[in-house]
Amino acid sequence: MNAPVSIGMDRQLFLDDFWIDHAKVVERRLHQPVPREIAIASEKPWEGRGVCYMVAFPDGDGYRGWYRCDPPGGEVDAGSITAYAVSNDGIHWEKPEVGALEFEGSTDNNLVWTGPGINFAPFRDENPDAPDNERYKSIVRDKKVLLALASPDGLHWHKMQEEPVLTNGPFDTLNIPFWDTWRGEYVMYVRGLAGGTTPEKREHDIGIWKETYRWIRRTSSPDFINWGPMEVVDPGGAPYEDLYTNSCVQYERAPGTYLMFPSRFIAARSLDPDWSTPGLSDIVFMSSRDGINFDRSFMEAFVRPGLDFSNWHERGIYMERGVLQTSPEEISLFGMEHKDLPTMRIRRYSLRTDGFVSMNAGFDGGEFTTHTMRFEGSELELNYSTSAVGSVRVEIQDADGNALPGFSLEDCPEKFGDEIEDVMAWNSGANLGDLAGTPVRLRVALKDADLYAFRFR
Repeated sequence: MNAPVSIGMDRQLFLDDFWIDHAKVVERRLHQPVPREIAIASEKPWEGRGVCYMVAFPDGDGYRGWYRCDPPGGEVDAGSITAYAVSNDGIHWEKPEVGALEFEGSTDNNLVWTGPGINFAPFRDENPDAPDNERYKSIVRDKKVLLALASPDGLHWHKMQEEPVLTNGPFDTLNIPFWDTWRGEYVMYVRGLAGGTTPEKREHDIGIWKETYRWIRRTSSPDFINWGPMEVVDPGGAPYEDLYTNSCVQYERAPGTYLMFPSRFIAARSLDPDWSTPGLSDIVFMSSRDGINFDRSFMEAFVRPGLDFSNWHERGIYMERGVLQTSPEEISLFGMEHKDLPTMRIRRYSLRTDGFVSMNAGFDGGEFTTHTMRFEGSELELNYSTSAVGSVRVEIQDADGNALPGFSLEDCPEKFGDEIEDVMAWNSGANLGDLAGTPVRLRVALKDADLYAFRFR
């Protein structure tokens, strides 16, 4: 990287190696979310065969969620319907009586869509040109095609047209549409296929997947009706794997950042001898700066099946769609577990704010230097965590790597503690206003510490 990158006051994460010019005894480390309480349980008559595929986002003064239900006695997939939940804090969820649709002769339920189509994936449309009666939009899968839906309130839905908007499947997953605020167009991440195969895959997998991998495609649209060609998501130099349910989101705290949490399927492994179908699943982490080229630095799991044996079977866990800020220090994600069991449910996970990946150094310490950047603002904000003996220090350099007077490591008192948005200071103070707009580098020294993010403000 040669030309300085203009970052304004946007927050920068270490999800990939984009910022790292030189590093010594430090590494980027993936952090796993912590399983918390059950958010949505299978407890209503229309949820008798389980709940999954939740889509949640902040809306108004609270949070809203939509999720799939499989009523008892019906055919899985073909008989699936969509229910609605609300939360004041993104943690504790309620199922209000919407009164929009009947179930077994009564409208005393929280159902908002009973077909045609399943795997409901709604979003609030921030397109300034969207009409009020289409302020919410969704995609559903109707057998082998995708239908477009719209709603004025997220509760009462109608088809935007009778004809499907996409027919070039496969689409048998939760296909994720949204208004891309950075691209200024609608995008959708859908099921696809890519890559070759292996002898092991041919032996253990089924159907067309013996010869290729389950993968992810992206398409875009100016109007949510006419969609462009499918592009296969590019994992760079990482190998293809069988990935389901991409759960793609824009991470709003770091503009320009796209995150995915696909469920990885391993056809050749089984742990439960009583389970009828072979395979195991976990959840992985992917990130992108343009929405099509996704970094797969971390091949290890983001979420493991864990101690709960009911998750140790094929497609046992999926990550749902939504990253919610549930406190200044915490973000929440949601995952389906116990798939195809009577206890199938949706659990909340928590993660430190911005805490997906950190630059980490151990007790002996280490350091790294960034590429050149231009910033706006007058203060440097850090998200970091140290031990009682750990520390963070920052040097500001010119474009050639020379420490600027007053901003060397020697001029920087150690920071220690645990902070989400802490201002860095030097012996001369914290004001960097005179450096705004000029090319600079950061040299960061860490000791028994994690640095998750930085930004100028």
